[in-house]
Amino acid sequence: MIDPFAEALHSDGPNPDLAEKLKLYGRFVGAWTFDATRHLEDGTVLTGRGEVHFGWVLEGKAIQDVWILPARDAGPSPSLGTWTFYGTTLRVYDPGVDAWHIFWSDPRNQYFSRQLGRAEGDTIVQQGVDARGSSVRWSFFRITENSFRWLGECLHDGGTDWRLEVEFLARRVTST
Repeated sequence: MIDPFAEALHSDGPNPDLAEKLKLYGRFVGAWTFDATRHLEDGTVLTGRGEVHFGWVLEGKAIQDVWILPARDAGPSPSLGTWTFYGTTLRVYDPGVDAWHIFWSDPRNQYFSRQLGRAEGDTIVQQGVDARGSSVRWSFFRITENSFRWLGECLHDGGTDWRLEVEFLARRVTST
């Protein structure tokens, strides 16, 4: 029997009226693995392997993903220290502003972020403000059918130079 909640949430594909605009994130639908690197302010570098799953939701009008670090099959990952997460992003296209509303929720760490995302050439850039009041920029670079590079950057203390905090190098496992 299909779970009624999953049936109500998930969609088989994009809403036909928005299909062209939904390709921006729709191309990620499927399962991915990624190598993660986090750069701490003190120069410490943490590494690990994670997984991410993207799918169509809400009548095909949105993309939802689940990011997991360490990957569920990775076992203990001492190289990550306390840097772990198990969260979800809801990405909803807004034709009124020709951009995507991005909502990240990580209940494990009580970290939540709201951003606005747009294509900038071959890159997808999401910008917002984190709980510290710092500007954040999360970007997808070097996107191919089977790989992408994802960067998390931050402006600290009203600065003008973006500081790299997180990098993920992702590889497709399956498409849907």
